Amino acid sequence: MIKSEGTDARSLVSEKLSTAFLVVGGGLSGVCSAITAARKGLKVVLVQDRPVLGGNSSSEVRLWILGATSHMGNNNRWSREGGVVDEILVENTYRNKEGNALIFDTILLDKIAAEPNITLLLNTVVYEVHKSDKDTISSVKAFCSQNSTEYIIEAPLFCDASGDGIVGFLAGAAFRMGAESKEEFGEKFAPSTEYGELLGHSLYFYSKDTGKPVKFVAPDFALKDITKEIPRFKSFNAKEYGCKLWWLEYGGRLDTVHDTEKIKWELWRVVYGVWDYIKNSGEFPEAETMTLEWVGTIPGKRESRRFEGDYILRQQDVVSQNTHTDAVAFGGWSIDLHPADGVFSEKPGCNQWHSKGIYQIPYRCLYSRNIKNLFFAGRIISASHVAFASTRVMATAAHVGQAVGMAAFLANKHELNPADLLPKNFMEDLQKELLKSGQHIPGFELADDEDLVQSAEVSASSEYVLNKLPLDILKDLDVSVAQMLPLNKGKVPQVTFYAESSVDTTLDVELRISGKSGNYTPDVILEKKVLTIVPGENRLHVDFAATLVEDAYVFIVIHKNPSVKIYHSEHRITGVLSVFNLVNKAVSNYGKQTPAEDIGVDEFEFWCPQRRPEGHNLAIQVEPGLSKFAAENIKSGVFRPTTTPNAWVAALADPKPSLNLKWDKEQKIRTIELFFDTDYDHPMESVLMGHPENVMPFCVRNYEIKDSNGNIIYTKKDNYQTKNIIVLNEPIHTDSITINLVHPSQSTPAALFSVRCH
Repeated sequence: MIKSEGTDARSLVSEKLSTAFLVVGGGLSGVCSAITAARKGLKVVLVQDRPVLGGNSSSEVRLWILGATSHMGNNNRWSREGGVVDEILVENTYRNKEGNALIFDTILLDKIAAEPNITLLLNTVVYEVHKSDKDTISSVKAFCSQNSTEYIIEAPLFCDASGDGIVGFLAGAAFRMGAESKEEFGEKFAPSTEYGELLGHSLYFYSKDTGKPVKFVAPDFALKDITKEIPRFKSFNAKEYGCKLWWLEYGGRLDTVHDTEKIKWELWRVVYGVWDYIKNSGEFPEAETMTLEWVGTIPGKRESRRFEGDYILRQQDVVSQNTHTDAVAFGGWSIDLHPADGVFSEKPGCNQWHSKGIYQIPYRCLYSRNIKNLFFAGRIISASHVAFASTRVMATAAHVGQAVGMAAFLANKHELNPADLLPKNFMEDLQKELLKSGQHIPGFELADDEDLVQSAEVSASSEYVLNKLPLDILKDLDVSVAQMLPLNKGKVPQVTFYAESSVDTTLDVELRISGKSGNYTPDVILEKKVLTIVPGENRLHVDFAATLVEDAYVFIVIHKNPSVKIYHSEHRITGVLSVFNLVNKAVSNYGKQTPAEDIGVDEFEFWCPQRRPEGHNLAIQVEPGLSKFAAENIKSGVFRPTTTPNAWVAALADPKPSLNLKWDKEQKIRTIELFFDTDYDHPMESVLMGHPENVMPFCVRNYEIKDSNGNIIYTKKDNYQTKNIIVLNEPIHTDSITINLVHPSQSTPAALFSVRCH
């Protein structure tokens, strides 16, 4: 037993920790930063003020993770973020394709628990910062309410991924809060005072159908007259279970840091008032048997402080896709501003303007300009209010967090502060380490002299040649479709496709490319043709006269005609995709982006893929066939399609696809890394929405690796991850290795983006 006499005062139990890298904030950006650094050998302490990890993606808030893929509603092909966040999303899709937020919590906890270099402190709030001098942090104080323990944590390097920037704020780091004027950065989309300077918070709820009548008596604090108080209240869809009402937003006119509790109470009033209206107004008979299953207890926060680095990202960087020599990550979500009055505004709930492609995020945005040893990750990085409207989303924030974790590794290794990596010429090292980890940086290719594969002679049992996609499915041509094909520079090959009609009519066909290399917005028309359609079956040859000046994806556009049906194929091939001139209201995509005035964004059409099981390629013949899938592609240093597929793809008719690496002399190999195709076009929203499959159809499930004597050195069954790292118990000495793969399915050939050996 413990018995203590009364005393004047007592002190908290105190624990002192020393670490190489302290990450404050266990949202997705903090998690990815901590994992990245820990995997490079750094001792990391991760401090999270909530009982679970994930921040806005956790079961406490339940917002799905999105980034550059934007619900597949923009022109950013193959743009899902790579590295650790990709690993997490792929894992979640495999374990949790239904999108259960509680299961997603466990996946994040698993990822952190698997790293022996990470010390995780949950329910622990940083409240004090100590400095060794005016611009250097030495330690922080934090308190855990669950074990009543005070922590004093020392580190040479700190990352503030806390969302509100508690460490940066207490340390005196320069920050901004609110919107810049149009004049400060020349941003034409900078909002007016009437629109407001801050985005508000949202509170989600879940409902469920019980199968029997359920009554609801609203709490006294609930908002009473929804239709009067909320002028743009939208219809309720029982199948959306509440969480898609993201526009139940409030707080942009208040201090989104210090007024958060006040904002939460107002959002509770709104949520319970909305449910009262849904249940008791008589307007929603489908809600008769529904009940509230869950209401958030903390709001999902969009915006508060933004801290200043050596560069402030701005609208022009997003829209014009400006390049930066210190690029370490990318974004691609729309410039997505919300009215500050939120749900009480008569204006639309959001104002999304997309760019024609993804944009680089420079390293100079990821550390404080006046606190020497402080990194930033997440929504608080150095960006204007307008640019922040794109960078703030979680997958982008996580991608940035990975860059910070890797930068911390290099800074620790060379005993430098964050900003010193630039003048000391370590930026190339940082970019190389990120690319090696699977992080994509647009415009950059991995060049690694230590990779033994670069000196190997590469051969394969077969290489896919795209000369025919078979006729499998006949579909109405009720929406315009384009087949994306990866071509070499020079003459465009002849393409044949197949259509049926019951009447005489015509088809408008175009050859398009993107005006900017690496983009997938088909905004340049190279050639137009009008094809004659007769009743019955039509075999249509399209022979374009155009030539390409560089390797690129072209778009064979077939405009809609309700009188015509067109054949599609069941075959799905890495780096080959069909896109459609679709409407996706979830991301303000109405088929074409048309700004009504000069607000500094472009006018262009949207050509987006359809989610599986739809999204079939067109059934086509190509003459001459496309030989873009060579074994040598595994050396490209790019692990996803860009201007070319960047993959070795085996012939579908090859019964035993294999890849052979041969050296002039015997090599010592301890580690083998393989990068598979987990469909970077799939956004993999983490919760609520659900997905049609738990393993991507392009991903090789089964393979084995043999040495030069035919000995099996590794076998994998049921793979589903993008990156496979094989660390052998003992190094092997061999002058060749052979990788034998199994096709994922009868309609999808085996593919590999990269093989690396060390």
